[in-house]
Amino acid sequence: MMKIALIGATGYVGANVLKEALKHGHTVVAIARNTDKVEDNDGVTKVAIDIADETKLVEALAGSDIVVSAFNAGWTNPDLYNDFIKGSETIQTAAKQAGVSRLLVVGGAGSLFIDGKQLVDSPQFPAEWKTGATAARDYLTELRKEEELDWTFLSPAIDLHPGERTGQYRIGTESPVFDDAGKCSISVEDLAVAIVDEAENKQFAKKRFTVGY
Repeated sequence: MMKIALIGATGYVGANVLKEALKHGHTVVAIARNTDKVEDNDGVTKVAIDIADETKLVEALAGSDIVVSAFNAGWTNPDLYNDFIKGSETIQTAAKQAGVSRLLVVGGAGSLFIDGKQLVDSPQFPAEWKTGATAARDYLTELRKEEELDWTFLSPAIDLHPGERTGQYRIGTESPVFDDAGKCSISVEDLAVAIVDEAENKQFAKKRFTVGY
């Protein structure tokens, strides 16, 4: 079993990753600004910190087998782009300082490619998601330069929605995974399955991958 440091443990993705990790029997260090929403569990250690506090973050990450970052700087944050980049870089640096060799970052679908062009650059890309998607895309560009960590970047399907846990998904790398109807989707519950599976199996060291039905 693994000790997983989960950043953003109370968020949309992170809360589901927490449930899935416990289902697999792992222990989790649940990190969030406010951990009141995290249910008490013998397998969970709650750590309420601001990830901008690098010293405390290093302390929280130390001793973990992997850092899973479901960090979100806030979709309504007026400085979303800069805060996401800065926060992600802090997490990356803290993982190295804490001696944790693996970092799995949950990003966005905007950096995926169709016909050689990234989704976020398409005129059809929703304006309300563009800043966050651009930040995640640009951070991935920086993360690809990381040589010390065994990093992985996971782009969810284009349509990430609440649903059911089927335990089933298909894997892609640089392009969206479409079903027979031309839809690229996955439930957040099955995204969590994919995240924990990657944490366990380490298929995409120093690579990006994506999932969908």
